[in-house]
Amino acid sequence: MIITRKHLPRRTFLRGLGTAAIALPFLDAMKPALAAIGNASAKAPTRLSFVYVPNGIAMDDWTPKGVGKGFELTRILKPLESFREDLFVLSGLQDHNGNALGDGAGDHARAGASFLSGVHCKKTAGADIQAGVSADQIAAQAVGSATRFPSLELGCEDSRTVGNCDSGYSCAYTNSISWRTPTTPMPPEVNPRMAFERLFGTIDLSLDPATRARRLQYRKSILDMVRDDTQKLVGTLGRADRRKIDEYLFAVREIEKRIEVAEKDNHEVLPTIEKPAGIPTTFPEYAKLMYDLQVLAFQADLTRVSTLVIGREGSMRVYPEINVPDPHHPLTHHRNNPEWIEKVKKINCLHTELFAYFLQKLKSTPDGDGTLLDHSMIVYGSGLSDGNRHSHEDLPVLLAGRGDGSLKPGRHIAYKQGTPMTNLYLTLLDRMGVKSEKLGDSTGKVEHLTEL
Repeated sequence: MIITRKHLPRRTFLRGLGTAAIALPFLDAMKPALAAIGNASAKAPTRLSFVYVPNGIAMDDWTPKGVGKGFELTRILKPLESFREDLFVLSGLQDHNGNALGDGAGDHARAGASFLSGVHCKKTAGADIQAGVSADQIAAQAVGSATRFPSLELGCEDSRTVGNCDSGYSCAYTNSISWRTPTTPMPPEVNPRMAFERLFGTIDLSLDPATRARRLQYRKSILDMVRDDTQKLVGTLGRADRRKIDEYLFAVREIEKRIEVAEKDNHEVLPTIEKPAGIPTTFPEYAKLMYDLQVLAFQADLTRVSTLVIGREGSMRVYPEINVPDPHHPLTHHRNNPEWIEKVKKINCLHTELFAYFLQKLKSTPDGDGTLLDHSMIVYGSGLSDGNRHSHEDLPVLLAGRGDGSLKPGRHIAYKQGTPMTNLYLTLLDRMGVKSEKLGDSTGKVEHLTEL
C-alpha cells in the first residue's frame, strides 16, 4: 500500500519577510500518516493556565450552596452557568504564607507573590527581593522546551516593578504572580501589541517607541508578509485542514485589527495621556483581547503554560462600564457599607463574565480529538478571600477544563479548611506529567478531581 498523505512536523511555521512567523494550529496532516487508517492518534498536549483577580471576592455571593454535582451557582458564578459541567468550584483552600507571620501590614503584596508559590516573601522595598518559584514556572521548566515560548505572562494593569508598593513590600511582589527563581519575577506584558509582536515576531522590540511607532504605521499585516508561504502550504492540504487554517488566520487578523483600532483610539481620544499603544480604552475589550492572545498561543502550541493578571493586588482600577466609578481597592474596605459591597460584587461579576468569554473561546476551538478546553487546566482565583479583612483562608478558586481526560469537572468540592493551595498545584502538575515532590508549603496532593 502506498500512503501519499502529507505529513507535517508539529512545529511548522508560516514564514515571511524579516522575522515574521506564524505557528500553525494542530492539523490532521501533523498526525503520523498511518493514524488516518489505523487506530493510532496524535495526543494533544495539556495546557496549564492561571487567571488572577485582585483584592478578594465578596464570598457570600461566591461560595455555592451544596457540594458535589448538585451545587447551586451563586450570583458571582452565574455568568459561568453554561460551563457548569466544565469546571470545579473548590472551597477550603488557603494561602497561609500570605499572612503576616510577624511582618505586619502588606497583605496585598504577600497575596500576589505567594499565590502560585506558597512561599512567604521577604519584606523589603529594595533590590533584595525573595519569594519562591511559582507553579507555572515549574511546569514551564519541565515542558517548555517543546514550544517556542516556555511560558506566557500577560496582565491587564501596568505597574512599576521597583520601589515600595505596599507597606514596605517591593512593587515586584504586587506586579508579578509568576517567579522563575526566588529572586527573579516574570513581569506580565500588559500591552496587547507587544504581546502580539512577541508571539509572531514581526517587529524589533528593542527599537525606541517613536521608531517602532513609525514602522508600525507603514507595516503590512503579518498575514500579508507570510502570504506566499500560506498559499504553498494550503495547496497541499486536505479540506478539513484548509478550513482549520482559514479559521485560525482569520482569528489572527481579527486580533490585529482590534489592536490597530485601539492604537488609533488612544491616539485620537487620549492624546495627552501617556499610555502604551494597543490598549483598548474600555476594560472589557482589553481583557478579551488578552484572553484571545492566550487562546491563539495555545491553539498554535506556542506555549503550554500561561498566566494572566486581571489586575494587580491593591488595584485602583475604576469600572465606569458597569457604573462603578470608584477605585476597586478602597471599595473592598467597605466597613460593611451596603452600597460599597454592591459595587464590589458588580466588579466580581464582570470578572467572571470575562472569564466565561475565555472559556467559550477555548471550548469552541478544536484541538486534536476535542477542544482546547478539553485539553486544558485553567485555575481562576485570588490570593485573598475577604478583601475587607485581608483573609487568606478559604480562597475563591475555580478549576476549568478536563486536563486531557484526567479531570472530571462539574462539581463543587469542599476540602478540609486549611488545605494548602499548593496541594492543588502539585496535583495539576502531576496531571501534566510534571513530577514535583514539594511546592512551597504543600503537604501532598488533593483528592476528588478524578472521581465522579
